[in-house]
Amino acid sequence: MKIGFYPKLAWMGIRRNSQLYTPYLLTCIGMVTMSYIVSFLANSPLLDPLSGSSVMKEFLRIGFVVFSVFALIFLFYTNSFLIRRRKKELGLYNILGMGKKHLALVLLWEAAMMGAISLAGGVFCGITLSKFSELVLMNLLKEDIDFTLRLSGTAITQTLGLFAVIFGLIFLNTLRQLHVTSPVALLHSEDFGEKPPKTNWPMALAGALLLAAAYWIAVSIQDPVSAILWFMIAVIMVIIATYLLFIAGSVAICRILQKNKRYYYKTNHFVSVSSMIYRMRRNGAGLASICILCTMVLVTLSSTTCLYLGAEDSLRQSYPRNIYLDLSVERDQEDAVTIQQQIQQYAQKVVEQAGTNLFNELSYSAVSYRGKLENGELTLQNSLYNSADYNQLYDVMVVPLEDYNRLMGTQETLEPGQALLYLGKDSNYTGESIQLEDGESLQIVKKVDGFADYQMDRALMRPVIYLFVEDFDAVTEPMLSVLDENGAPMTDLHWYYGFDLEASEQQQIGIYQQIQDWVLENGYSAKCQSVAEERSVFYGLYGGLFFLGILFGIVFIFAAVLIIYYKQVSEGYEDRARFEILRKVGMTGREIRQSINSQVLTVFFLPLLTAGVHLGFAFPLIYKVLSVFGLINLSLLLAVTVGCYLIFALFYILVYRITSGSYYKIVSGPKETL
Repeated sequence: MKIGFYPKLAWMGIRRNSQLYTPYLLTCIGMVTMSYIVSFLANSPLLDPLSGSSVMKEFLRIGFVVFSVFALIFLFYTNSFLIRRRKKELGLYNILGMGKKHLALVLLWEAAMMGAISLAGGVFCGITLSKFSELVLMNLLKEDIDFTLRLSGTAITQTLGLFAVIFGLIFLNTLRQLHVTSPVALLHSEDFGEKPPKTNWPMALAGALLLAAAYWIAVSIQDPVSAILWFMIAVIMVIIATYLLFIAGSVAICRILQKNKRYYYKTNHFVSVSSMIYRMRRNGAGLASICILCTMVLVTLSSTTCLYLGAEDSLRQSYPRNIYLDLSVERDQEDAVTIQQQIQQYAQKVVEQAGTNLFNELSYSAVSYRGKLENGELTLQNSLYNSADYNQLYDVMVVPLEDYNRLMGTQETLEPGQALLYLGKDSNYTGESIQLEDGESLQIVKKVDGFADYQMDRALMRPVIYLFVEDFDAVTEPMLSVLDENGAPMTDLHWYYGFDLEASEQQQIGIYQQIQDWVLENGYSAKCQSVAEERSVFYGLYGGLFFLGILFGIVFIFAAVLIIYYKQVSEGYEDRARFEILRKVGMTGREIRQSINSQVLTVFFLPLLTAGVHLGFAFPLIYKVLSVFGLINLSLLLAVTVGCYLIFALFYILVYRITSGSYYKIVSGPKETL
């Protein structure tokens, strides 16, 4: 045979099957483009000067790895639709005298052409869109924009290497299928179909139980740390349960519909249910894949969008003042009050020299510790996980009553052994007294509604209790003397000082740096923080996550669309012969359209509805996980989640209309010829 025969035959096969190859080729180009963009940004020198660049680049590198794994699995999955459709054509070539070695050469040229187009087109689009992506990311980070176009040799090398391996593995898998299949089996591959599966009640029951267990985990976990630990476990359980229920449960639903004579013995329902049950195992797996991808899109976009929109709120939860200072004080340090006064005076001096004013000043002392609350008694805990029940752990702040009165503008009075109680984040203590470690029992005479520093406790992971006492030294002395097994104190005495500024962010950073340098020069054990200084780190984290969420959301959406499209096209080719027979026996075009709508509507919207149920039960767990990042705005998360679902549902309906039209054209069109 001539040298040009095999590439010509390969190109002709691609052109003749353009309805299948065009979406696959566009998907490959899109995958290469996204891969290049993520790798380009992970190696972009423009991000290096930013204070949050290390966090953001690490997320981008992790995103590249996750994206690579997803691309490998997804392209293998979608390629299976192509090879299933091509087997009949390859079988005909085999019958006409071409050996499997010659067919392998045709497939090699075909893979080379597809790979070359995908890599060239993907890298070109990636380079073209890389600057736009860089501008979007810099805008999300609220940084200055540079319009210089850059090329990344590292990104090109990583992308070409990754997809060369992926396309090579796909080609080897195609050769394997060709090798183990006989010529007759290749020729009749589309005619075999699947035997109607029996209803597998044990599998359906296992899926239902597994899904119920995952839902219970999602709604029962209360603390954020446990939510993080159980999140991936719950995700895996939901994925497995979804596949079990769609594969076994869909068969059971079709059997139930068959037994319903009023429903089944109608022209449109009879054909659709008969077609579905004939190949329900593969159909159920495809629907489960669509459902999982829809859920991934909704969770990814809603959570990352909410994190980014709530970044400023989360920032102020963690840093309640523009400048915030935490001074660790030794109990036997006689000049502790003098040190506090010096820091306060120096801060005011720096602010005056900067030509601005401070306001909303905050100053109070407190003993902080972690305790296990059980039967009204708080026991000190020297480790995060040494309690049998993590839900009983509280962060406790004991504050002098005089500081509370000064900050809140009140004139509360207490007797020895009494305390005011303020319940912070997630605290639900209802007792009338609290027994402290090695101390007297404190009687709760009143529960107050707030405290000046209340926002900061909402950024913590554990519930918080504030106790305001008159005899501060007498109450905290026994607590400060408790040591752990290593002889280290289990409680800390702190002085918290902060204030807001009427100044630009640059001025705030300058004031913060002067105060921090002065504190360090004088050897004080203090931690100084600035909202303006930390803002870039916050947006580096949340902006990077939001950007990755957008990219992965786009990828997941197109993956779901491609699976839906191939599902409709492949089933259209399989059903065309049956509809031709039905047309010959008198079925009209209108009845065919009604049957198609019945079949598609019966199962098409099931993944969307199931994804909504998954998202609803996962919502409490997502909220707990996001609270670790400082997001505690429940109404924002709820609004964003509902909005994402409604927008995605509209997009899903649009895809339904397009794909159902493609299915109808196939089953009602002329007979295919080779």
